[in-house]
Amino acid sequence: MVYAGIVLSLGMMAVGSWFLYRTWTFLNIPPEDPGREVRFVIEPGSGFLGIARDLRQENLITDIKQFLALAEDRGLTASAKAGEFLLSTGWLPEKILTTITSTPGILHRFTVREGLTWWQVAELVEQAELGTYEDFQAAVHDPALLAHFHIPADSAEGYLFPETYMLTRARENSARSVAEMMILEFFKNVRQTLGELPPPKKLHQLVILASIVEKETGDPSERPAIAGVYTNRLQRPMRLQADPTIIYGLGPSFDGNLRQKHLLDPNNPYNTYQHDGLPPGPICSPGKAALAASAHPEDHSYLYFVAKGDGTHHFSKTLREHNRAVGQYQKWGRNRTDYTSRKKQE
Repeated sequence: MVYAGIVLSLGMMAVGSWFLYRTWTFLNIPPEDPGREVRFVIEPGSGFLGIARDLRQENLITDIKQFLALAEDRGLTASAKAGEFLLSTGWLPEKILTTITSTPGILHRFTVREGLTWWQVAELVEQAELGTYEDFQAAVHDPALLAHFHIPADSAEGYLFPETYMLTRARENSARSVAEMMILEFFKNVRQTLGELPPPKKLHQLVILASIVEKETGDPSERPAIAGVYTNRLQRPMRLQADPTIIYGLGPSFDGNLRQKHLLDPNNPYNTYQHDGLPPGPICSPGKAALAASAHPEDHSYLYFVAKGDGTHHFSKTLREHNRAVGQYQKWGRNRTDYTSRKKQE
């Protein structure tokens, strides 16, 4: 009996020593030497056990259970971040764990300038490998997403705030994440600009006006004046007659040549030559300055403006004065090789 007890004790000591050695090896010897870089993606909502299994499959760790125990000991099993990480098989488990739980991962610069439509943003998303065009299109038209942000429209057009973003890239749902981030950025900037949010319907009308001002403005200093012109027209029985709204209604297939037939087409709901009031929705993503100008338009009596050819406009109070300006700046001015109208319509 004594002999059996000694044997059992020695066996337990051996098992304990083997376990301690295995743990020490796991914590202090990297899977590979020299190591190699691995781009590792954690999808949103991933469980830690699944993450550990993927790490083991990439040979970034050598033991799933040991890694789970390490994370539990540090209280980090719920702290893994979704995103793309640049890891190495030459790292120790502690560094792997710290990287996926306390760093944002690889950040990709994503820039959206003012005045782009949702489909132009979708193209940028796909080019940046942040998601597919189709996934972004689905996101900006998703009724659940629109309802969540109280957007009273069938798309998030106008609410995709133009900004330079630093984003992580995942294999799935990235396009939707980009759309959500841009909408959140929109509301943050609107609050900074207006102080408080107006009701959804009133805010939507402001965004529509701001999107037109954004597309019509070549010189940023003119935004309040142009907003004032459209505000004056809305307060009178006058149509907006804004070319950019027609262009938007023609959609992604527009070839850049606005024709007389387009101006006369009543079937285009965005044709503000044929329809009264604001168009059905925003025509692009306005920036902060256009939103501010539309919220606080310049108080004047102008009802017309025409491009002067240098990126600025001539403003007129009467149709007679406007017609003279058209003759001066467009009929004569277009012969100049350096002539430019308002900001190019994308």
